[in-house]
Order: sequence, then C-alpha cells, then structure tokens
Amino acid sequence: MEINFPLILVVLVFGSGLIWVFDTIFLAPGRRRTIQALREQYPRWQSEKGSQAQDYQAKVGQLAAEPVSVEYAKSFFPVLLVVFVLRSFLVEPFQIPSSSMVPTLQVGDYILVNKFTYGIRLPVIRTKVFDFNQPQRGDVMVFFPPHMSDTYFIKRVVGLPGDHISYRNKQLFVNGEVVKFEPLAVLPDGKSRYHMSLEALGSSNHLMQTNHQRPARNFSVVVKPGHYFMMGDNRDNSSDSRVWGQVPEQAIVGEAFAIWMHWNSFSSIPSFSRVGSIE
Repeated sequence: MEINFPLILVVLVFGSGLIWVFDTIFLAPGRRRTIQALREQYPRWQSEKGSQAQDYQAKVGQLAAEPVSVEYAKSFFPVLLVVFVLRSFLVEPFQIPSSSMVPTLQVGDYILVNKFTYGIRLPVIRTKVFDFNQPQRGDVMVFFPPHMSDTYFIKRVVGLPGDHISYRNKQLFVNGEVVKFEPLAVLPDGKSRYHMSLEALGSSNHLMQTNHQRPARNFSVVVKPGHYFMMGDNRDNSSDSRVWGQVPEQAIVGEAFAIWMHWNSFSSIPSFSRVGSIE
C-alpha cells in the first residue's frame, strides 16, 4: 500500500491549525497577562543597560515562553495550508511509474495534474462539491482504478458513458466508427517491433504504439452510465479498462496537462528537454 499523502497532509494542516487556535484562545491571554505583570514589576524593562531588562527577559522566558509545539504550529501552518490548497484543489504533481503511456509519457516524466477541470472534490473522501467540465475522449486522465483505491493510475479516455467501444486487429472503433491514425515509424526493440502512429481521438492528436508480436486482445463493450473506458497509449503493454474494468466518475483525480521535468532516478541528472503540454 502506498503512503496516503492527502490524508497525512489533512491531519498536519488541521492539527497545526487547531494547536494555533487553542493557544490563541486559551493560552496566549495568560502569557500576555504575565508579561504585563512583569513589565509593571520591572518598569525599566526596555532599557538596553541595567539589570532590570536582563531580569525581565529571564522571567519572560521562564514564566511566559511560548510552548515549542505552538511555535512549530505557527511556523508550519501557513506553508502547509498553501500546499494543501494547491495540491487538493488546483494542481498536483505526479510521476510516471510505468511504460503504459509510451510514447506520450515516458517512465520518469514528472507531470502536472489539473485538479479542478472536472470539478472540485474534497480531499481524502473525494466527494465532488462543484461541477465544471466532464472528461472528453482523448483526455489524459489520472484516477483511482476500480481494483486499487489508494493508487493513482494515468491513461487516456477512450470511451464516454454510453459509448460502444470495440477493438479489432489493433484497430480502435468508437460507436461503430474507426478511430483514424497515421502510421509514422516501426521501432525495433529486441524481439519486438513497435508500430508508432499518430491517432486522432476526439480533439486529441496523440502518439500511440502497438506491438505486432503480441495478440490483438479484441473486445467489444458498452460504457456504463457514470463510467469511463481507459486505455494506455502503449496499447499492447498497458493494464487498463480491458483488464480491470471501467472507471467510475467518483474515482477521477484530474486531467494531466503538462510535463515539467524528466528524472529517471536519483543517480541521474534531471532533464527539462521534455517540458511541454500533453497531447
């Protein structure tokens, strides 16, 4: 199981915020009264020279010092809150862990995911509170697959609710119409030969590839209401809706829209040669 970072972030934000609020209401007034009493006891507390200023500072540190937990809460809460808002409702970074979206996305690509384009959702519980747009054919979407509720997947939207999707001899059909593609190159890779093409799906013109050494995995399906049929651009090397089924609307995370860095591993140097929008 992966670390549930959204839940950890929620706990940290609300925990630090509650500590700050509790201190402001219940603890800080007592410290202020103590400080005021010390100022009356040491009327020359502001003097740069003299024993009263030193005694005053020592007593403040002893009797009215801010607790360490409160100090940390005040320091980290604003930063955590900004990260929480950005990551939960606006943009979230995501790393490509597998080759299922090759050639569009490579292993090691770092991408940005738009969290509000399909509607605003509450973190952790994923309940949609504001509805904007709906996924369109050709969108590259991040989601939680039906068989894994705690792991992000990224695939391309092939079928919308009510669509009839079929795949025959490595050719995709949507509602009985062939999805057009333009062959570009044949890339040998060991015993495999990948056929790279430019596919026109919805308003998206994107790269995809097939391996003609592998069986076609033909199928035909009607997309259920409130669900989406997802496929990887690496058609013969992708675990997608052909394997684990259709993605329900409530499992959507957001739309992947840009590559901002490529970094294979910690032992390599990050590259920015692939920076750009995702088609």
